[in-house]
Amino acid sequence: MSEEIQTPSEFSKYGIYEIEETLSLSFPDIEIKFEKISSKVFSYYRLNSEGKSDEKIIPLKSEILKIEVSPIRPLNHPARRTSHMFLEFDKDVFLPENSAATVFVRCPIEIGLFIIHDGHKDSLDWFTCDPLNSRFGLYGSPDTGILCKYSVTPIVGSHNDSVPFYNGVMKVTVKNELTGGHSLGKVVFPITDNAIYYDGDQAIFDGLTAVLKKRGRSDIIDINEEKIETSWSQSPTWEATTAKTQMEMGLD
Repeated sequence: MSEEIQTPSEFSKYGIYEIEETLSLSFPDIEIKFEKISSKVFSYYRLNSEGKSDEKIIPLKSEILKIEVSPIRPLNHPARRTSHMFLEFDKDVFLPENSAATVFVRCPIEIGLFIIHDGHKDSLDWFTCDPLNSRFGLYGSPDTGILCKYSVTPIVGSHNDSVPFYNGVMKVTVKNELTGGHSLGKVVFPITDNAIYYDGDQAIFDGLTAVLKKRGRSDIIDINEEKIETSWSQSPTWEATTAKTQMEMGLD
């Protein structure tokens, strides 16, 4: 008998769960179980498709365990080495002189589990459903470049075009203030400035603005985070935001 492939509707949803006895969660290639093992003590178990597991014991002050499951920034797998993201578009965006455009791109995510107690949300665990595509890239020269998480991303139609549990969608507003037309094929930015929001199994990020402009004699791309307005729930985070929200790139 062939193994059945689960569809997104068969997976768990992001959100807040209150556990009195047991809870099982299912994500692509990931199975999770919480179980009460004694008064005010729960166990946590996570198993991936390769048979690797993680187990923890969770002592509490109450008889009920409250958790939040949410998309988080893709900064943990395979290791925490950077706060920057390098998104390379699958197609260049061409901007005539003095023009602007808005595009939507997919950005990788990981999934975080948080314990909610005493008004706090503490990180219990995190994982990725796409470990083979979780990789680093270098922006710039080997000596002075910036180590980034790297992803080749398609340009999509709207915030509703994320792939559940694998990525979220980010709006990028691009402006060309230079003489003549120019193309933009990538953005590099500190992703700790961009909050993530979720609804069901969908995720979206705060956006970016990328302005092609002149700085002295050089043509640069000035990149800044842009907050979005949404009724979706904002994911918890444990990373500090960067002191500098602006990023400058050279124009190829």
